[in-house]
Amino acid sequence: MSHCRQEGKDRIIFVTKEDHDTPSNAELIAEDPDDPYEEHGLILPTGEINWNCPCLGGMASGPCGSQFKEAFSCFHYSKEEVKGSECIDQFRNMQECMQRFPELYPQEEDKEQAESNNGAAAAAAAPSEDSALSPETDSTPTVPAPDSTTSSE
Repeated sequence: MSHCRQEGKDRIIFVTKEDHDTPSNAELIAEDPDDPYEEHGLILPTGEINWNCPCLGGMASGPCGSQFKEAFSCFHYSKEEVKGSECIDQFRNMQECMQRFPELYPQEEDKEQAESNNGAAAAAAAPSEDSALSPETDSTPTVPAPDSTTSSE
């Protein structure tokens, strides 16, 4: 025998095998924009920043979370002609904090270096284009040397 019970915001429904055998007649309820449990994305309906949004990737809660929140808030609420132009100090503070934790916040050049190291290893393992060409088929064009007698005037 199926039955329901309410636990806080949750409604728990127990069903029988017979209930599962018949098609559902459940009706979906329209979403409540004021539901505090509903995820709203980065900006809440009130215009405030949703610091719990997964799109922030945990930046708001890491060791530099307060600096990130300061910089992001400054930019979000900026009314300047060039949005965020008054937030340079907050972004500098955030960047300085992130540089103190390179294992958590790798810099762009660190990522590029890691990628180029992986690429160099792959290139060393694969034959190069030049080594695959035989001398008879090598058709590398020659470029004439610049004429040293030509004046640039």
